[in-house]
Amino acid sequence: MKTLNLLKVLGLAVCVATASGAYAQASDTTDSGAMTAPSAKTVKKTDRKLGLDVRKALSKAQGFDVSNVFVRARGGAVTLTGSVPQGDQIQQAADVANQVPGVKSVNNKLTIGTQGGSGG
Repeated sequence: MKTLNLLKVLGLAVCVATASGAYAQASDTTDSGAMTAPSAKTVKKTDRKLGLDVRKALSKAQGFDVSNVFVRARGGAVTLTGSVPQGDQIQQAADVANQVPGVKSVNNKLTIGTQGGSGG
């Protein structure tokens, strides 16, 4: 009789241990899957695409000259550098960039300047 009770207890312990181990593995898989960061290559590709999307949006903006505007994107943060011929285009560039899907913030470092240069 004691042997039978001992076997029941051991059987129950094995079942509990197996179930706990399976639950822990399932939890670890789910958590690590959700926490996996994209690779550096994927991040670069995403940033490059976002920068191109912003530049394309700027080029389509009415009366906006993108020839001396440079766009850099990093993790949804867009930095605009370079110069525009008119002061109101500085704010226009920021407004356009903010409308592009994926842009989280815009750091506008545009200045007023003349386009092109005199070459000799």
